Amino acid sequence: MSTTDVVIVGAGPTGLALGVDLARRGVDALVVEKADGLFPGSRGKGLQPRTMEVLEDLGVMDAIQAAGGTYPVGMVWKDGERVGEHVMLDPEEIKRAAGDSAFNVPWMVPQWRTQEILFDRLEELGGRVEFGREITGLDQDEEYVTLHCASGPDLRARYVVAADGGRSAVRRALGIGMTGETVDPNPVLVCDVRITGLDRDNWHVFPPNGDDGFLAICPLAGTEDFQLVAQFPQGTTVDTSLDAIRKVTAARSHLAPEDITEVRWASEFRPRAALADRFRSGHVFLAGDAAHVHSPAGGQGLNTSVQDAYNLGWKLGAVLRDGADPALLDTYEEERRPIAAQMLGVSTGVHRGEVQRGAATMQLGLGYRESSLSEDARPTADTDTDMDAEVRAGDRAPDTRVAGKRLFDAFRGPHWTLLAFGVDAPGLPESVRCVQGAAQLPYGKGLFLVRPDGYVGLAGDSADGIEEYLARFGLRR
Repeated sequence: MSTTDVVIVGAGPTGLALGVDLARRGVDALVVEKADGLFPGSRGKGLQPRTMEVLEDLGVMDAIQAAGGTYPVGMVWKDGERVGEHVMLDPEEIKRAAGDSAFNVPWMVPQWRTQEILFDRLEELGGRVEFGREITGLDQDEEYVTLHCASGPDLRARYVVAADGGRSAVRRALGIGMTGETVDPNPVLVCDVRITGLDRDNWHVFPPNGDDGFLAICPLAGTEDFQLVAQFPQGTTVDTSLDAIRKVTAARSHLAPEDITEVRWASEFRPRAALADRFRSGHVFLAGDAAHVHSPAGGQGLNTSVQDAYNLGWKLGAVLRDGADPALLDTYEEERRPIAAQMLGVSTGVHRGEVQRGAATMQLGLGYRESSLSEDARPTADTDTDMDAEVRAGDRAPDTRVAGKRLFDAFRGPHWTLLAFGVDAPGLPESVRCVQGAAQLPYGKGLFLVRPDGYVGLAGDSADGIEEYLARFGLRR
């Protein structure tokens, strides 16, 4: 039986992103995947601006930008004629919501390609993925988790992260339930197809006609494929064969059956929203779809999942490499479960037409002000009514330029960063990077300790408490 620091179960976007983050921190981690290869479909194709900031930090943004593109304008069809455009995202609202972010629109990359990019980055950093490794059960004691495998030797790790999807075998083995609801009782077909006779300049929408559900065909940026989505009446058994997909396409659009030349991947699902009752059991953590299942509307599932990994990665690194108190890992559920619950509400609201895509779906405004890791020592933090115009502990640290240099360039990497604006910086551990400058908005005057995941941990107007705060994470001078 092999022993490692962390075993990550599932080689989807969550597991691979976490693998990349741990690898760059020097943590010995193994990703195991039940399937014989990476997931082949486009399912989660939308990357929100906050997730793009995360991917930039993980070192894959050049590849992500080269692989994708912006979303096309929707084109509504009726009786074989174009009857009008459908704009899902108001450009002005998106620009306002993006604020300081370098990424001001959602970016389309098919999920299979995002996974390939993360996989390549993981291998570049020396990380490992073992395919064909199905987990059938687990045991854990005070120090280790033992994973039982259907093939190959069992695995032992100090920590295990379940990133194995909505039907997570690890979650079931732990006996952790999920609480949720059916978002829409109507089953949906989603597939990647090759089509002739349809332009790639628009997201083609064919509204429901009679008892038929909608049909939508979206060109997948960076590929020759289209993602086809078709809704069916409640109780329908969805056929994912080529003949069936040709038939439903011809019935609901002006396309002929033979215009669908190939089905590259197909699946059926029923939109639901569910949240795990807990995100941790002993030395095992739930992340991604294993912890929360979303409707695909609004593109929140994959994005929330990658940010689970980003939150957990630096905390595991702090405990395993810096000697931080293992109690730090309790803050993963404390911080991420409320966010997951909030984003489940957003995705369900978008699906039902109750929430507009835009500021609510870009995830740039999410933060951890209520976290036990967020300490705001400024005297006016709780009394000045204008404080919400400035950065507070727990907020995403905004990007800006200091002495002509971008702050996010200083943040990039697995380290902490101290921002000293209009205040002298104290002595710091070597692993903490310091940026000094004059007081400026949106930060104002003060000292701001920025966590490795880009959120302000501590904010103050003097060095008091900084040394003690950093010591909680194993960082000492």
